[in-house]
Amino acid sequence: MTASVRPSAAADPLAILKGVFGYPAFRGHQADIVSHVAAGHNALVLIPTGGGKSLCYQVPALARDGVGVVVSPLIALMQDQVAALRARGVRAALLNSTLTPHESAEIERQVRTGDLKFLYLAPERLVNERTLSLLGASRLALFAIDEAHCISEWGHDFRPEYLRLSVLHERFPAVPRIALTATADALTRTEIATKLALTDARKFESSFDRPNIRYRIVEKHDAHKQLLRFIRKYHGGDAGVVYCQTRGKVEETAAFLAASGIEALPYHAGLSPAERNENQAWFLRRRGVVMVATIAFGMGIDKADVRFVVHLDVPKSVEGYYQESGRAGRDGLPSVAWMTYSPEDAKPLYEMIRRSPASEAHKRIQESKLDAMIALCETAVCRRTRLLSYFGEASMPCGNCDTCYTPPRTYDATRAMRQVLWCVSVTGARSIAEHAAHLSKSSPGRKRTADEWRAIIREGIAAGLLAVNHAEGSVLRRTRASAAVIDGRQRVTLRALHAAKRAKRPERTLKFAADGGPAVEALFDALRRWRLGAARKRRIPAHLVFHDAVLTAIALARPGSRWALRRIRGVGTRKAAEFGEELLQLTTRGG
Repeated sequence: MTASVRPSAAADPLAILKGVFGYPAFRGHQADIVSHVAAGHNALVLIPTGGGKSLCYQVPALARDGVGVVVSPLIALMQDQVAALRARGVRAALLNSTLTPHESAEIERQVRTGDLKFLYLAPERLVNERTLSLLGASRLALFAIDEAHCISEWGHDFRPEYLRLSVLHERFPAVPRIALTATADALTRTEIATKLALTDARKFESSFDRPNIRYRIVEKHDAHKQLLRFIRKYHGGDAGVVYCQTRGKVEETAAFLAASGIEALPYHAGLSPAERNENQAWFLRRRGVVMVATIAFGMGIDKADVRFVVHLDVPKSVEGYYQESGRAGRDGLPSVAWMTYSPEDAKPLYEMIRRSPASEAHKRIQESKLDAMIALCETAVCRRTRLLSYFGEASMPCGNCDTCYTPPRTYDATRAMRQVLWCVSVTGARSIAEHAAHLSKSSPGRKRTADEWRAIIREGIAAGLLAVNHAEGSVLRRTRASAAVIDGRQRVTLRALHAAKRAKRPERTLKFAADGGPAVEALFDALRRWRLGAARKRRIPAHLVFHDAVLTAIALARPGSRWALRRIRGVGTRKAAEFGEELLQLTTRGG
């Protein structure tokens, strides 16, 4: 494809959105963010995965003169974004160590002359003096620091190289900077703002809710057999990701699925770079492939039609779980985040933290993050409500998670919670573990083990009855809300673990089914077959031609002209011109 789009400062952001990206209007905070950054101001942006994060810096960079410099942690993620921009006619390039000296020199020339609109870099390459000198001699539109949570040592993907990005503020104070992330708790947000010198920048926070994702956490019995039943019953032929904690378990699970007739590939840091790249490319280009991976696969996925994300092991933090599960349903269609959980899974993770050479303060924070994750697994209330509350967002029960749809067996834990609140008030204990140990040895608390008390304390924190003060060394404190439990105005109900025989109710399927009957489904299938051929012809992943959500809209609208085709969200002027004739042959003939 010939890349030719070169909007200038005079370009209108909405016109860019429509013409280049094919979207009729901005969503949520996008319009405010784009306007703010296009005007030359700094911003700190929190938008959930699938919420259109990349548009928040791509559109203002296209609206401004100069090159948009994008900092990203993974080569695979940058390659995919560069390919997507080029597919829309935008001049973009990735500068990294895999290029030949001649290729690097040509890209550098294009940066200096303004022939390039986007330059993607890893943080290590950006802070190289050669690169900084190149940027200093070039006209720059903006700096975008993607996956900004990587700068935080409290986050789930700490990258020390991100700490050196403060050089952007020092060397290029007049160039606007936008830091973006899809997942960060309050502690991480503060660290991002401080270390990137964005404390005075305008902050944009969208809802963390992903309503198209159903959250399900099931009690673990035989994880492999449970996984196989889940895929065969609900997701045969769908693309999915299965996360495991260890490389060995990744290999074992991928082999098990493959032997069971499911196309599955492994991905972990122990594989050679060539094998990882090959497996990832296969996953991106084909439908119905299941990638079994460690968290090394986390941020490198830009595939919109992932219908399910599975965790066979409990993640180490809610941030990690949210980031990984958020890879499902980026196209907005119904998807599932499914996990197998046993309380035994948490013990080696706690032990790993305790054996860590990190400081005691860091260990306590990591323990509190794991506690929050276990509380999400063990909660008796709406999973989505509990997940969103972790990020400081209030919500009502969603009706689209397992605890809403099939409520678990519970018990009245009010008396036990009062004992916890008493312990926190009068003892000298500090951490959750210390309080749990004290309670299990006290006269009224001997009937429960320390692990059982720990579960109750976790629920108290998750329910807002207790708070962890990290500034004072992760000390537990009662909140004002706890008074209602102590004086009898509020009851506490907890999940009864290991005794949960639920009433059997039919599971609602989430398979794609377009409104409009067999004719629409037939056209959708024809469009997918066409897309595969178009992608192979151009040697690009199928989703770079069109996402499933766009094909769905085309099948439903059945446009009869290029004008009607351009009006469909996700098409745009460039793709309507390139693919219009072929698409209209399908839509006007019915496939």
